Formats: sequence, C-alpha cells, structure tokens
Amino acid sequence: MRKAVCPGSFDPVTNGHLDIISRAAALYDEVTVAVLVNRSKEALFSVDERMDMVREATAEYGNVVVESFTGLLVDFCKARGIPVIIKGLRAVSDFDYELQMAQMNHSLAGVETLFLSTNPLYSFLSSSLVKEVAAYGGDVSNLIPQSVARRLSRRLRGEIR
Repeated sequence: MRKAVCPGSFDPVTNGHLDIISRAAALYDEVTVAVLVNRSKEALFSVDERMDMVREATAEYGNVVVESFTGLLVDFCKARGIPVIIKGLRAVSDFDYELQMAQMNHSLAGVETLFLSTNPLYSFLSSSLVKEVAAYGGDVSNLIPQSVARRLSRRLRGEIR
C-alpha cells in the first residue's frame, strides 16, 4: 500500500489545504492528514476541533485518515510506515524553507518529500490570513469549507470556546 502524509496546523483547514489533500488522495492509497500539536503556539481551535474540521472536509475521500502528532514528523512517519511527506508550495519563499525541512527529514529518517504546487486560486491563502480577515468582518466563505466558516464565525463571536 502506498502511503503519504500531509502535515500541518490546519487552524483552520482552508480550501488550499483541501486542494493538496485531494490531489494527494488521488496519488496514494492512503493519505494521513497529520494535525500538529504545537504547545508553544496558541491555536484558535483545539487539536480535536481541528481534526474534526479536517475529517468533515475530507469525508468524501475514502482513503484519508486524520491523526494528531507531536514531536518530529519523521518519527510519526516511521511509526506508521509512511515513506512520503506531501507539502504544498504557494511561492518561492515556501520552497526555501520546505527544501531545508525536506533535506533534514531525509537525512534523519530517509523520508522523502513530494512538493505539489498550489492551485493558483489559493496561492495567497493561509490559515493566519483567513483568521485575520474574518476577525475584521471580512467574507472568507469562498476560502474555507462552509462547515469551517460556521465554526470560525461562532468562535470569533465568542459563542464557542
């Protein structure tokens, strides 16, 4: 079975993330979406909420599973027999950073990294930008799944904590 992982914070998951995940799901038998637990960074949504949002958004793909991880991604990959990390690239600046990570991951554990160029529709998109625009009342409904838009709106209005 050909396995790959799509790692990220997904705080929240965007249509750009889903573009990469769906394309990975077409290439591999099993794609694990690995939601990062970063204790040094305060997220808007808990890891469980982020996992739920990713599960809802990827429900149509029978070969996508969602898990969380802490520590080194390569350790997560080795424990699950995943030989490939898939990363989306929006711009050259992404490549500079991601290439270093790919080389480090390969040297640590022999895990390969496959770069997918982001659909130009999403080349500007990031979770941070979505949160910032939404916090100022901007319309982000075309940038994130509807279920995520509802949760984001409720969180920003203080209806859910």
